[in-house]
Amino acid sequence: MRMALGLSYNGQAYSGWQSQPGGNTVQDHLEAALARFATQPVHTLCAGRTDAGVHGLMQVVHFDTLVEREPFSWVRGTNTFLPPGIAVQWAQAVPDSFHARASATGRRYAYVLLQSSVRPSVEAGRVGWVFRPLDGAAMQQAAQHLLGEHDFTSFRASSCQAHTPVKTLRRIDISRRGLDSDSAHELHGVVPCYWRFEFEGSAFLHHMIRNIMGCLVMVGQGLKPPRWMDEVLQARSRDAAAPTFSPDGLYFLGPQYDPAWGLPTRTAAYDWLQ
Repeated sequence: MRMALGLSYNGQAYSGWQSQPGGNTVQDHLEAALARFATQPVHTLCAGRTDAGVHGLMQVVHFDTLVEREPFSWVRGTNTFLPPGIAVQWAQAVPDSFHARASATGRRYAYVLLQSSVRPSVEAGRVGWVFRPLDGAAMQQAAQHLLGEHDFTSFRASSCQAHTPVKTLRRIDISRRGLDSDSAHELHGVVPCYWRFEFEGSAFLHHMIRNIMGCLVMVGQGLKPPRWMDEVLQARSRDAAAPTFSPDGLYFLGPQYDPAWGLPTRTAAYDWLQ
């Protein structure tokens, strides 16, 4: 039988999603926990790989097994053997035709960024950081150049294994949360606040969002005009873009599937980030 799991994890302690010889990846820990619960080896396939330091709020995986258990048993039993930063949120039997990656019609990510003259402390590893004020309108204008189907070579890591750099970005939402400048305490001319960037697309290249974030921040800080984003896109060269931004504030919100599969669209892990 084929099972699908929804998984959340804090990526700080792990070397990304994909299994590595050192064994300290989310996939390694999940498969070890599943094997202990099922008392047999289990191999998982995920909806979208994440880098070291990147968090997952609803990673979806599937695996095949001869072991029959109730869905809640897969959740509780697997979580018994997982480290504190990883937790199965739900489990569901699915048809053999379901594939966590191939059946996905889209994917969503969010990046949470702290604007403050002082680096993060309690939020360290969970938010990105800028110490200069950002211009939201300028970033919105820059983001518009990326919507639609494009060749995103300029935002692609050299190690990317995708068959094509052509992807479709359907939505980029940018919002600011925090105190207004009239009521907030400015330190060195910077009003502390949080910025949230949400990305929705068909699929994403390796480091694509972090490279886009680097460019958006440059525009937001006034180092480049909004139209520069289109110049970077048209250049189709990684050298044209900004340096890759920190993984700390990046969250995989999860894949999107046809409702006919009947899978959850979000988990409780989402709530604090909304």
